[in-house]
Amino acid sequence: MDLFESQGVNESGIPAFSSQAPLAVRMRPRTVDEVEGQQHLLEQGAPLRRLLQPQGTSSAALSSVILWGPPGTGKTTLAYLVARAGQRFFVELSAVSAGVKDIRDVVAAAKRRIAATGQETVLFVDEVHRFSKSQQDALLPSVENRWVTLIAATTENPSFSVISPLLSRSLLLTLHPLGAHDIEVLLERALVDERGLQGKWSLTEVAREALIRLSGADGRKSLTLLEAAVAAASEMDATTVDVEHVEAAANHALVRWDKDQHYDVASAFIKSMRGSDVDAAVHYLARMIEAGEDPRFIARRVMICAAEDVGMAAPEVLSLTVAAAQAVAMIGMPEARILLSEAVIAVATAPKSNAAYQAIDRALADIREGKGGPVPLHLRDAHYSGARQLGHGQEYVYAHDAPHHVAAQQYLPDDLLGRRYYEPTANGNEAMLTKRVQMLRDLLDMR
Repeated sequence: MDLFESQGVNESGIPAFSSQAPLAVRMRPRTVDEVEGQQHLLEQGAPLRRLLQPQGTSSAALSSVILWGPPGTGKTTLAYLVARAGQRFFVELSAVSAGVKDIRDVVAAAKRRIAATGQETVLFVDEVHRFSKSQQDALLPSVENRWVTLIAATTENPSFSVISPLLSRSLLLTLHPLGAHDIEVLLERALVDERGLQGKWSLTEVAREALIRLSGADGRKSLTLLEAAVAAASEMDATTVDVEHVEAAANHALVRWDKDQHYDVASAFIKSMRGSDVDAAVHYLARMIEAGEDPRFIARRVMICAAEDVGMAAPEVLSLTVAAAQAVAMIGMPEARILLSEAVIAVATAPKSNAAYQAIDRALADIREGKGGPVPLHLRDAHYSGARQLGHGQEYVYAHDAPHHVAAQQYLPDDLLGRRYYEPTANGNEAMLTKRVQMLRDLLDMR
C-alpha cells in the first residue's frame, strides 16, 4: 500500500493527510513560498513557475518534466503543487510497483476526464528510472499528445536511466541538495507549525546542528529524525530536545563536527593519503562519512590528492578517482562509501610524486615575475595572409619528419632558454619518465 493511500484524497486526487501521518508528510509544503532550496526552478519565467500557474492561463502551456535530484529535495512536493495550483487531477504511480497496464488505465481515465470536464491530469511517476524501456515507451503517446502532464522523479542521471524519446519530450529540471540553512528553516517550521509540533518542544543549538548534519541535505530525513528525537525526549519527560535525544533517534553516537573539525579532519585526511598511511586515510574517511560530510566534497579532495601528490608516478590513479567521483554523484549514499573507500585506498597506496604540481608552479612564478619573452618566430602562427612575410613559421621543423620524431629547435622564449620546470622523481611510473625526459632534453639540445 502506498504511504498516502490510507490518508484519503480530495476531489482532485491529491492526498489529504491526517494528524497521524508522519511529520515529514504533514509538513509537506502547501505553497511555493514554503519550498526551500530550489529557488532556481521557481523564479519568475522559469518553466516550473509556468506549471504552477492556474489552469487555462495563457502562460501556463504545460510541458512534461523530469525532476532529477537527491532524495528529500522536494520532487514529490513540486508535483503536488503543480496539480493543486491548476486544480488539475493528480495521479501518482510508483515505478517500483506499477506496470504498463497501470499506465494505460491512468491515460484512458485522463482522456475521458478532459473530454467530459476539461480537467487536466498530472501523472506523477516516482523513481521513473526503475521503469523498464517498455514501460517508459508506454508513456510516450500520452506525453506527446498531452493527454497527461507527466512529472517524473528520479535520483539517477536521466541521461543513463530515461529513454531518449521521453527525455526529448520533457523538460529536465535539476534539483539541488538542500543547504544547512534550508534544513534549519524546515526544522524551525516543523517545531512551531500547527501541522507539526505546535511549539510544544524546542531544540538546543547542539541538537539543531546535529540534525542538520545527520540529515545529509535530505529534508525528509531531517524531519524524520526530528520526530524520532522528540519521541525520545518525551520518553524522558523533556520538552527540550538535546543532542542525546538526537543520538538516541539516530541510534548511534554522534561524531563531533563543528567548523574546526571539518577543516582539521579534511586536512588530516589529505595528509594521510599523501603520507601513504592507508589505515589513517580510511579512518578519516569514515569520520567524515559518519559526520554527514557531503560525499561529493570528499570525492573532490581525493581527486585533488591524486593529481597533486600521486601525479605522474601513477597517472592511472587520477582516472580512477574521477570515475569514482562521477559514480558517487550518480549513486549517492550509503553505497557511495564503497566507491570513496576504493579511491582513497588507491591514492594512499600509490607511489607519490608532486613533480607535475611543482612544474606548473615554477612556470607560473616565472610568468608572474615578468619572464617569458616573445614566442620564437619559427613557432608563430603562419596560417594567415602575410604571416610568412613577417617570418612566422620559417625554418620550423615538423617533429614527425625528424629522427625519433623529436625536432631539435628552440621552443622556449630567449630569456628562458635552458629553464627546467619538470623534474621527475624515481618513484613509480616516473622512474621511466626520468630516463625519457633526459633523453628528450639531450635530443632537443642537439644543434
